[in-house]
Amino acid sequence: MKILVVEDEIGIANFLKQGLEEENYEVFVANDGEKGLDSALKNKPDLILLDWMLPKITGLEVCKSIRKKEAKTPIIFLTAKDTVQETIEGLKAGANDYIKKPFSFEELLERIKIHFRSEKESDDLSLGNIKMKLSSHQVFVEDSEVVLTQREFDLLAYLIKNKGNVCTRTQIIEDVWNIHFEYDTGVIDVFMNAIRKKLNLKKEEDYIKTLRGIGYIAND
Repeated sequence: MKILVVEDEIGIANFLKQGLEEENYEVFVANDGEKGLDSALKNKPDLILLDWMLPKITGLEVCKSIRKKEAKTPIIFLTAKDTVQETIEGLKAGANDYIKKPFSFEELLERIKIHFRSEKESDDLSLGNIKMKLSSHQVFVEDSEVVLTQREFDLLAYLIKNKGNVCTRTQIIEDVWNIHFEYDTGVIDVFMNAIRKKLNLKKEEDYIKTLRGIGYIAND
């Protein structure tokens, strides 16, 4: 599996490259945003570790540009930014995950493995008249395709996989966002509102119920 590390701090970049190669990953390194974007499009990595603050082009802009070209490559932001608004901004840009510096290599490695396991899934999912094809990252309502961002897709898939079970906001943050610390779960509502708007379901087709103060439950 190929991993692209886009990090302008040479020491951190070299540390990650060495550690990941010891885990038998093929690693590419870029030290600014322009080179990172070029490498992402040229080398087709299976996962990207992307610093937020980069020379020439910011990590946020790199992420947006990658998502305009293709949708599936998991992107994990490496950053010292930790406000809710900044986190939402990064996730809306198309990032799959967010790990705050300084971080342990073991935690980062586990998150990488989680994303690779998710990428291997190929089963189709359904909820009422909603159909999801995990392998091709497609969503359909009846015969009409609905385009979701990576995070919206992951959230909808998680709720459908847990159909009939209450999914608390804490569980969703931990299992979908892979964030395992105290966190403002209000970001989930932002993504749920976007999903509902894009699916444009009729009132009687509201297959995902909001449990106020608790979370969500999906049912046909």
